[in-house]
Amino acid sequence: MRSILFVTGTRADYGKIKELMKKVQGESSFDLKIFVTGMHMLSRYGSTHLELEKDGFKDLYKFINQIDSSNMDMVLSNTIQGISNYIHEYKVDLIVVHGDRVEALAGAIVGALNNIRVAHVEGGEISGTIDESIRHAVSKFSHLHFVAHEEARDRLVQLGEAKDNIYVIGSPDIDVMLSDTLPSLLDVREKYGITFQDYSVLMYHPVTTECRDTQVHVSELVDAVLESGRNYVVIFPNNDTGSQSIISEYERFEGNEGIKVFPSIKFEFFLTLLKNASFLLGNSSAGIREAGIYGVPAIDLGSRQKGRYRVGDEGILHVEEIKEEILLAIEKAEVCTVPETMVFGNGDSSCKFIHILKDGNIWDCPIQKRFIDME
Repeated sequence: MRSILFVTGTRADYGKIKELMKKVQGESSFDLKIFVTGMHMLSRYGSTHLELEKDGFKDLYKFINQIDSSNMDMVLSNTIQGISNYIHEYKVDLIVVHGDRVEALAGAIVGALNNIRVAHVEGGEISGTIDESIRHAVSKFSHLHFVAHEEARDRLVQLGEAKDNIYVIGSPDIDVMLSDTLPSLLDVREKYGITFQDYSVLMYHPVTTECRDTQVHVSELVDAVLESGRNYVVIFPNNDTGSQSIISEYERFEGNEGIKVFPSIKFEFFLTLLKNASFLLGNSSAGIREAGIYGVPAIDLGSRQKGRYRVGDEGILHVEEIKEEILLAIEKAEVCTVPETMVFGNGDSSCKFIHILKDGNIWDCPIQKRFIDME
């Protein structure tokens, strides 16, 4: 039996890899282990490690790698130590990481330095800010790559990765998005106490390379939201440097019956909210990926998602964090019609993933990587 360790540090990456973990858990030839850390372990962000238990996952190892004020370099250091201690105590044949967070980088580094194969989910993407550098670094420490589309595959080839070790499976969260198991909007409203009918979703994260401007940017955003007079479901940012400025500005929403603020929302419930929203406002990757799949307009703010889409793409309105620009974009988004897109997969990513894992070829992938020059 092969032991497969998934590393998850945020509500976002958990939503991406959840279906992959379920597939592994359902195979008798694999032993699923999960290293739970990062934002999951912080009460301020909803203690989302509890969601993994509610979803039926058993072999969870919980590790607190930070406090609210921790810098990213310290979080990386702490997580490396935690995962290193774990793999020296428990046998692991494969470490699976996702995306561009420091927890993923820690898992990839520990695997590479201990001759354990590393699989990276959704590498080859352009992330913006420091996240992009982290994502590409994770790819270089990883042996196997499960990417969302051909363009990401081509970028990994450009980075010197072997073509035979890159698998295009689509974006795994689409498996959940297109499933028939999502809760109803009525259930979501009841669970989270959302009393208004029409609404939009606001998700705004700090840009670590522009942290000095965060206060000004989020102040403009909050001004625009309040002046728009519309209803919003607001979800806390991730905990990168600058998140405190955002959360502090959100205190201005207190007492406004048309705005509900949550530290976190369970992934399936978030998808139902997004599917029925008038538009998504902020700088989350959900505006680039998930919103388009449901045909929901997205207002993308600032530089965080720069390069992940072509400005002018149907359904994505790009503006800077300036109140007047945001208000104009809100008016446009309210009347915007967006066709649903299936660029990032068809909802069968987890099936493709487990099929590849069951194929003995990947277990013969060399531990020692070589840089492959482009032809």
